[in-house]
Amino acid sequence: MKKQLYSKIPLSQTIVALCEAKGITHIVISPGSRNAPLTIGFTEHPDMQCYSIVDERCAAFFALGIAQQLHTPVALVCTSGSALLNYYPAVAEAFYSDIPLVILSADRPTERIDIGDGQTIRQKNVFDNHIVYTANLYSEVVVATTIEDHKVQQKQHESQKHNEREINLALNAAITQQGPVHINVPFYEPLYDTVVAPTITPKNIPVVATTYPMTALLKESMLTTWNAAKRKMVLIGVCAPDTIDTAFITALANDPSVLVLTETTSNVYHASHIDAIDQLITPLSDEEFKDLQPEVLLTFGGMVVSKRIKAFLRTYQPSVHWHVDTKKAYDTYFCLTEHIQISPNTFLKDFLKNTQVVSTDYKQRWITVRDQRRVHHAHYLAKVPFTDLKVFEIVFKHIPSPQQIQLSNSSTVRYAQLFSLSAGFRVFCNRGTSGIDGSTSTAIGAALIADTPTTLITGDLSFFYDSNALWNDHIPATFTIILINNSGGGIFRILPGKEETSNYSTFFETKHQLDASHLCAMYGIQYTKVTSEAALQPALQQIYAREDSPQLIEVFTPRTTNDGVLIDYFKHLV
Repeated sequence: MKKQLYSKIPLSQTIVALCEAKGITHIVISPGSRNAPLTIGFTEHPDMQCYSIVDERCAAFFALGIAQQLHTPVALVCTSGSALLNYYPAVAEAFYSDIPLVILSADRPTERIDIGDGQTIRQKNVFDNHIVYTANLYSEVVVATTIEDHKVQQKQHESQKHNEREINLALNAAITQQGPVHINVPFYEPLYDTVVAPTITPKNIPVVATTYPMTALLKESMLTTWNAAKRKMVLIGVCAPDTIDTAFITALANDPSVLVLTETTSNVYHASHIDAIDQLITPLSDEEFKDLQPEVLLTFGGMVVSKRIKAFLRTYQPSVHWHVDTKKAYDTYFCLTEHIQISPNTFLKDFLKNTQVVSTDYKQRWITVRDQRRVHHAHYLAKVPFTDLKVFEIVFKHIPSPQQIQLSNSSTVRYAQLFSLSAGFRVFCNRGTSGIDGSTSTAIGAALIADTPTTLITGDLSFFYDSNALWNDHIPATFTIILINNSGGGIFRILPGKEETSNYSTFFETKHQLDASHLCAMYGIQYTKVTSEAALQPALQQIYAREDSPQLIEVFTPRTTNDGVLIDYFKHLV
């Protein structure tokens, strides 16, 4: 059995030991020299699962995908200089999506910054606007000193205590606040020396979670308002699967005064919910919007995709808006009245047992409208040509369940919102910042951890933007990419005021003639090309029958037809 080695540098030993103590065992490392002490410490540890990803931007989103599934921090390790800045898109996504990441950036000592030394930038506090904690550690002078040199020993002791405390606070913040933290770690050379036993035993400060119970007075006031209201709307944004217990979903569904609207990313399924919001509200008149306007709005989860529901609730505001979340509440509709800082299940368990069922036709009236919309939806799709909308219909019908579905931004997730998906799907999308960067990398990291096969549905710009995601030795054999290639950013074609000019097609739509075949050949991914409706269904059946290699199916749709089909879709819903 191989004997474990440790970096000779105590600071590296401290970080690895405290990560271990707090259960942080998934480590994504990008190659470099300045981060060698951390790389040695983590890769030599038998209980650390380490992944090597060259491209730091891809590495960060890959780690985000792992953390998205585990709900525990994943550590990132990079060298000094611009490597760190490539983490920023994923750091921002993690910040807004409440995903815990631990950024461990190796650095030069303070006196080497801004003097013309190579591979140095100002790394301290670089993520301050999008981070839940920043720890700037002290350098350690790793040189031979005499036992009589008490001043050096005292300085090293003080540095060790400072570093231990800062590392503890940062790691604890990642765990309790479910967000990204940054630990900047300056190292002196030599960087590669090792020892066979640790030279320090850092103190582990326990993780203490803060609770914010709802006061009796607030609960009584909310119950009075709730029980008196005849029009109550529950809107659920991004949620991890099983965030809200089925029993509470059923209880809400059984109240005729409660209309529940769910997004594709909410992972909440019930026959009496509105699961395609834009399909319901887009064709409504002003009078119908007034009828839909709730007295009480109760929201759960994170970001909401639908621009239309945001516009509706900002114009037809409820009397009260309550948001339930342990961490934060956004005033998305400019009428937030209460932030209940507990988990949805804790709130609903206590709240619903004291509510009264109110007799009203509010819910049933809108369920009837929803059912009519679904009929018109089916009729329209039966006659549309082979376009993006038709592709999404076929794809969702033929993805086997159970399945983890990862959606890219931006048209992909919006098309998905128009369909009722299988309850066996667990749906994820990077909606914190809603960027196209990193969708594939995130999906691969998530697929590595998921207990079901994973399918990424992506558009061409998002896929090619993150093509380095495939430079990855950790892609599971059950991972599938469905790439819908409409030769540009088709989402821009539906925007008002666009004109078919060279400026438009080059600088907005970004027209191109790329395909993914050569990328797949380079990275060993099975490739299938589809150009017609007749070929799509058998191609999907074929790729899902195989589980011996990652696969990509590239579906080509007409660039100049998709926008018209989608615009007409909403006209045919009434």
